[in-house]
Amino acid sequence: MTHAPGRLSQGAPVAVIDIGSNSVRLVVYEGLNRALTPVFNEKALCGLGREVLSTGRLPQDAVDRAFAALKRFRALCDAMQVGEVHALATAAARDAQNGPAFIAECEAICGTRIELLTGKREAELAAYGIVAGVHAPDGIVGDLGGGSLELVDVKAGSVGTGVTLPLGGLALQDRSSRSTRKAEKIVRETIPEAQVLEGLAGRTFYAVGGTWRALARLHMFTKGYPLHVMHGYVIPAREALDFTRIVHRADTEALAHIDVISDARRPLLAYGALVLENIVRQGRPSEVVISALGVREGLLYSLLPEAERAGDPLLIAAAEMNVLRSRSPLHGEELVAWTDGFFASAPVLEEAEEERRLRRAACLLADVGWRAHPDYRGEQSLNMIAHAAFAGIDHPGRAYVALSVYFRHVGLGADESDTRILELVTTGMLDRARILGAAMRVAYVLSAAMPGILPRMPLKVRGDQLALSVPKQLVPLINERVQNRLRQLARLIGREPALEQYEEGAAD
Repeated sequence: MTHAPGRLSQGAPVAVIDIGSNSVRLVVYEGLNRALTPVFNEKALCGLGREVLSTGRLPQDAVDRAFAALKRFRALCDAMQVGEVHALATAAARDAQNGPAFIAECEAICGTRIELLTGKREAELAAYGIVAGVHAPDGIVGDLGGGSLELVDVKAGSVGTGVTLPLGGLALQDRSSRSTRKAEKIVRETIPEAQVLEGLAGRTFYAVGGTWRALARLHMFTKGYPLHVMHGYVIPAREALDFTRIVHRADTEALAHIDVISDARRPLLAYGALVLENIVRQGRPSEVVISALGVREGLLYSLLPEAERAGDPLLIAAAEMNVLRSRSPLHGEELVAWTDGFFASAPVLEEAEEERRLRRAACLLADVGWRAHPDYRGEQSLNMIAHAAFAGIDHPGRAYVALSVYFRHVGLGADESDTRILELVTTGMLDRARILGAAMRVAYVLSAAMPGILPRMPLKVRGDQLALSVPKQLVPLINERVQNRLRQLARLIGREPALEQYEEGAAD
């Protein structure tokens, strides 16, 4: 066996080497599928685009650092037995006079062809990254690199034609001679050229790129936000305007919580803030959403067959974790169907499509904490789910799924005073999480997490009753503990509990 039992058998790992204007990065994924799981991620901040606009060339020290990083990346891919290595390069290599010679040497080191992305292609892949990582996206994608800014419209799976602007952080730093005042003038003169922003009003701006992630991380810590997950982090447009204005006008080192940003990232924060401020001012979006998925994930998404692209990355990832961590993966699937029937039977529990997919994800994840000490299963499950590398889910959704499984373990009378994740959900979502957690508590005490039981014991609302149908062969499974949990669930939805015996094969 070449990998641990905790890995899925998806064929050989797949890698992407991304030679950007600021960083050179290697990401190795467990396999090529709809729910990408990184198993290794490393970057080297080389600054290839540092002087391209002023000198027309890639700086030699940056080139040397990039070559050293690529030699290490190639050796790592060999050690990890990577099957396919996909390599791409962006604005700096595209625009520099010595770019072709640099790319040729990179190809020799990596042992694979490097795709030199046009601005249009870079925008397309960034948009595919949003399609891959955001459920039903609707807005404008902005990918800010060291050399350029790509903008493209995206709605569900439909991607528009992208535009490229020379507003990357390193490019702005170079053009402005490190003057944020001059950089601000450049940005204000350039942003109006992006006609795609005319379609942004009232929609979402999806921010892609390391500088914007660093900016959002600073905002997150300044705000005291309870969930330190970058993907799906939302900044309301008005807050984004106020915060970016402060960042680009203040002394960066004097900003609160600046220590959460690496020293190498700090010099570009002001330029990233300038660009974001002007996009928000010009486009008037409702919110800015940070994406951890971008060009690399978009490239791999584009390689999938059409049928696989249509898959739900959240439910696929939850199903994979169910296989890896649950006592019985089949039981998790049965729990999905069992709660399908329960929720469909109760008009008071009518679900929207998004609520349904979140409930199903929670069912698949309900048993991932079983190896922990019983006193800590709820807490550990909550942390594991809330901080998992899931795509296709926003932060309130993460909180709902995590809380559902938390309640399944700790019960409904638990002290929630230390559970700050509650700040992310509405009262209605919290009520649903309690109901789902209570239903799971019935299911697990009935079945001991083993398959074959729940399909034979349907739970349905009938009039003013919550009825659990039990075949006579399984009546010995019913005890006071089961009845107490059924009573708890019935109380939550305003029904009376009822047990119904039936002869197997005669149920409707």
